Amino acid sequence: MAQKYRIYINEKVILLTESEPKKKDRYEKIDAGVFDLGLVYTWITARQNKFFYVLCVDAKAFLKSVAKSVTLIEAAGGLVRNENDEYLFIFRNGKWDLPKGKIEKEEKTKVAAVREVEEECGIKVSSLDEKICKTYHVYMMRGEVVLKRTHWFKMRCKGQGKLKPQKEEGITDARWFKKGHIEPILENTFPLIIDVLVKEELIGKELRSRKQDKKSQELR
Repeated sequence: MAQKYRIYINEKVILLTESEPKKKDRYEKIDAGVFDLGLVYTWITARQNKFFYVLCVDAKAFLKSVAKSVTLIEAAGGLVRNENDEYLFIFRNGKWDLPKGKIEKEEKTKVAAVREVEEECGIKVSSLDEKICKTYHVYMMRGEVVLKRTHWFKMRCKGQGKLKPQKEEGITDARWFKKGHIEPILENTFPLIIDVLVKEELIGKELRSRKQDKKSQELR
């Protein structure tokens, strides 16, 4: 099966793919031979289109070379489920998000994921399950283009203690949502968070596609 990876720049996506994307007509192609993430960042942010793709012989190797070309920040977080089959979300800087944060020097990825969730929400993680996926997004930090790779894990939490959002990290709310009642999340979150929810089958791929189409129309 052809490999695919998504790199997000705000609401826009660069698809690294080994085959032509579906709905190819809505994508703009970026030449793999001259790909430079710093230049691409500036170019994409000025474009109205939301969808871009790079056709690669080996998407995994191409992503690895991109990561080596810029500053890479490693982060970790989790999708937490409680005993009532509710999922934990936070509201940070005006959007719904999942708890996550930067991995500290020499800290193991799983340890960082649990630490960040507990610090940002004031809960105690009772068990850490398998990894869900990795996501990638690009942003500017002190005038430099940075690629953040976030490792996402399944987690469980026992009990219903009061959630304590970490306000010093810009988190103003932390709340549990049932699987069938996460529409408010989908209306105001980041595309990479939707990717995590799709991976865990909280929503279907079709719904993600509709959300992407809606956002694309809003950008025009």
